Amino acid sequence: MLLLEELRLELENLKPQLDDLYNVLEIEKAKEEITELHDRASMPNFWDDLENSQKIMQRIRQLETKVEHFQKLSAKFDDLLAMIELANEENDESLLPEISDDAEKFKKELEAQKLTTLLTGEYDSKNAILTFHAGAGGTEAQDWAEMLCRMYCRWAEKHGFSVKTLDYLDGEEAGLKSASILIEGENAYGFLKSEHGVHRLVRISPFDSSGRRHTSFASIEVMPEIDDSINVDIRPEDLEVDTYRSSGAGGQHINKTESAIRITHIPTGIVVSCQTQRSQHQNREYAMKMLISKLIEIKEREHLDKISDIKGVQKEIAWGAQIRSYVFMPYTLAKDHRTGFENGNIDAVMDGEIDGFINAYLVALSQGRLQTENQ
Repeated sequence: MLLLEELRLELENLKPQLDDLYNVLEIEKAKEEITELHDRASMPNFWDDLENSQKIMQRIRQLETKVEHFQKLSAKFDDLLAMIELANEENDESLLPEISDDAEKFKKELEAQKLTTLLTGEYDSKNAILTFHAGAGGTEAQDWAEMLCRMYCRWAEKHGFSVKTLDYLDGEEAGLKSASILIEGENAYGFLKSEHGVHRLVRISPFDSSGRRHTSFASIEVMPEIDDSINVDIRPEDLEVDTYRSSGAGGQHINKTESAIRITHIPTGIVVSCQTQRSQHQNREYAMKMLISKLIEIKEREHLDKISDIKGVQKEIAWGAQIRSYVFMPYTLAKDHRTGFENGNIDAVMDGEIDGFINAYLVALSQGRLQTENQ
């Protein structure tokens, strides 16, 4: 029963961390706010202001999710100690494998919730807009850009986030030339801001009949989705709006009419587009959100006159600029060049198992070992 006793001591040593998490997450304050918001939602005229009521309901859901996650973690801790006590009383070592497995899951969940406390940026809680661009190299690079897009969609699914395709430009033979997706969920931007930059692939190209090894690049730009609560002054005369027929995937309807929207912000040269929604109005709405997000980023850096200060797309998508490398041949390894974190299970990484890279980035950022902007 020595192993059970060691497990008990290990868990009890984690209790202060659990208590600290309770305080840092302000669970008690969140419960009080939930009660207050539910009281407001029960008022007879609550739904008169639909926009405001929807924001309140969204806030309730966010707070309830945070409280629920912590309560489940705390309950798991209590259950583990109870199981250890029961096994000791009955001198039953058959429960050891199950307890050990549950203890490992508890520790991972504790670390995951602790990481959310590092998301203190102004926009960390927002949804995330990811834009993919294939680098030079034709079909090989375009296929790599599509592989990355799938990787982040799989990551989002694993975390219960929803994904919307905003814009998609097919590659010439395979893959994509560029695409934009919206990942919706609490802290989506806070987690995914680490993914901003150039990603490098090394593999035997399936498009090379000689079976040679190729190096390809694709860039990812990550922006928070800015909601209507943040005011950005955009003059109509500063916008050039073009409509065109959608060319990407999306069924017959969107390809029959000129519903796609491209907006150019003349003072900065920013160009955004959306073509995947069913109506021109919806495409314009999403395109404007993307534009506002980019303008907010420029404003935050106080470089309104420099389009080159917008992160991501303008960087050279080539050697020396990559934040991470994915090697399929002659060995398998994904390595982040900023934090040094690596994972040899390349198949799992491409299937969305990238939390290790994200967590390593957040920890390094909190310890001052990284710049706030990606290198």
